[in-house]
Amino acid sequence: MRTYLMLVLVMAFWGSAFALSKIAVHDVPPQVASFFRFGLGAVVLLVLHSVLVRKRVGGPDLGKLAGLGVVGMFAYNSCFFLALSLAPSADGSVIIPVCSPVITVAVTALMGRRTLTVRSVSGLAIAVAGAAVFFVGISGGGSGRILGDLLFLAAACCWATYTICGAPLLGRLPALTVTTFAAAAGALGLGALAVPFFADVSWSTLDAGFWLNQAYLATLPTALAYVMYYQAVGRVGPATASSAMFLVPVFGLLGSWIVLGESITPVQAVGAAGMLVGAWLATMGGGAVRKHRRPVQVASASA
Repeated sequence: MRTYLMLVLVMAFWGSAFALSKIAVHDVPPQVASFFRFGLGAVVLLVLHSVLVRKRVGGPDLGKLAGLGVVGMFAYNSCFFLALSLAPSADGSVIIPVCSPVITVAVTALMGRRTLTVRSVSGLAIAVAGAAVFFVGISGGGSGRILGDLLFLAAACCWATYTICGAPLLGRLPALTVTTFAAAAGALGLGALAVPFFADVSWSTLDAGFWLNQAYLATLPTALAYVMYYQAVGRVGPATASSAMFLVPVFGLLGSWIVLGESITPVQAVGAAGMLVGAWLATMGGGAVRKHRRPVQVASASA
């Protein structure tokens, strides 16, 4: 029960990040906004790791963690923040959390980690159909919004890859270690991408509200939430943990409506409902999940 309550809190943090990240993109280029969030987040994680874990990581694992950071931090956030500059945050709050578990289930099945049932396959089909309706229902924003939503979909693919590839590492490394080193590697890439855009930032206009927003994004939806999420992956598996993302659209749409006044169209709402139902059937369809051969040991961030 504690793990599932922790997942709900993680989803609330991530849901809030859509609207607040959109605000950041209004003030600075998306490349700079993504670097601020994960650069600051990586600093917080490194401090926590040095105090709580102090675990040395071997050479082979460093390479794997760096690769994890490239996919889950650099590629995901490059797509995510660029998408926010083109499409409403409300779109992303539906596409990413609903598509990610569907992709995770499909890929783990192809890898032999999960056996699909008829119900699961039906759910995947319904989710894909719902996604098609969601995209058809886009009104306003033109081709830019469509491109933005496709980038949200690409971000969902990156997140599914991050979830699946990170699970085996949790068999021998604490969640805080995995998250910290992946975030540091991703932040380095995001920093290199952001530097050319620093000249486009009007630094004198960035007020206290902007920096407080960055502090929140770096600390709770990034540093704390990522560690909590990987703790859950280690305890209940990637498919089950990612299924909790069904809660993110609730928090994300609510935040986008309250903070930005955004909403989705009626046709998109129908498509979103289909995606949610299909994703639930796909992930909760009773397929057997093959466990890791070695037991998963995850250190608590508060230990």
